[in-house]
Amino acid sequence: MQKAPPTPKGFRDIKPDLAKKRRDVIGKIIDVLEEFGFVPIETPTIEFAETLKGKYGEEERLIYEFTDRGGRNLALRYDLTVPLARYVATYNPPLPFRRYQIGQVFRGENPQHGRYREFTQVDFDIVGSQDLAEDAKIITAAIRSAQSVSINKIVMAVNDRVNFEGIPPDVIRAYDKIHKIEQAGVEKELRAKKYTQDQIDGYMKQLLTPRRSANYEKLVELLRKQNMLENHEFFLDESLARGLDYYTGLIFELKIGGDLKAPSLGAGGRYDNLIGMFSKKETPAVGFSFGLDRLIEALPG
Repeated sequence: MQKAPPTPKGFRDIKPDLAKKRRDVIGKIIDVLEEFGFVPIETPTIEFAETLKGKYGEEERLIYEFTDRGGRNLALRYDLTVPLARYVATYNPPLPFRRYQIGQVFRGENPQHGRYREFTQVDFDIVGSQDLAEDAKIITAAIRSAQSVSINKIVMAVNDRVNFEGIPPDVIRAYDKIHKIEQAGVEKELRAKKYTQDQIDGYMKQLLTPRRSANYEKLVELLRKQNMLENHEFFLDESLARGLDYYTGLIFELKIGGDLKAPSLGAGGRYDNLIGMFSKKETPAVGFSFGLDRLIEALPG
């Protein structure tokens, strides 16, 4: 019997049982998001490469980029946030604009357990407001969405990018891994990047100094009013940095059981400058994105 051709590495077929489970999870999350006032949009799977490039820092190397028959430089979307920024700059929807989108994204990274080169994101954002009440709404919607699919032992790790001002991006990215590779691993990575030990010691001292920003304190008060703190659904993680360059303020990662070494179910944060890169006017925004595969793996039973 002739053997069928395989799928490319990091890409896969999804069989009926899993496809149904994915559909059920998406449906429950959509119900929550629409209760919070989010509306759906869809954007193309392919964008002009220049639309995506210059937004992701060193992660830009993972973008699937190609030239079509007309000589146009195109790329598969890396996430759903940059396409949202282009969408807002194009159509100028009434603000605040609360949208959700579910779709495939593509990253040319090394596949591993629960991580593929093509995967589904469940993304929701609020555009057009600097009010930290919107950050609190995003966090609450993310936690309620996970609970709607019976994932209950979850907490949201939060930090503020302002705490990293004056620190080089590659130092921040290395520090973001401290729970996985520990301080010795962070310092080893920085030495490989040609930082001197004096520089490393200075940065580590700054990074390991406890910090609670004014925005973080205000967020705590907003979440306390929603009883989020009493339920132990929220905590400060001073090592949380988020690798993407477009984040500007509060940042979040949803964890199971508060295990800082565990993979996140989703993540997000505030990005007040990204949309302005397309529209040339200041347009604040905050959002969150679930990885659907991670959610499915975390389901009870």
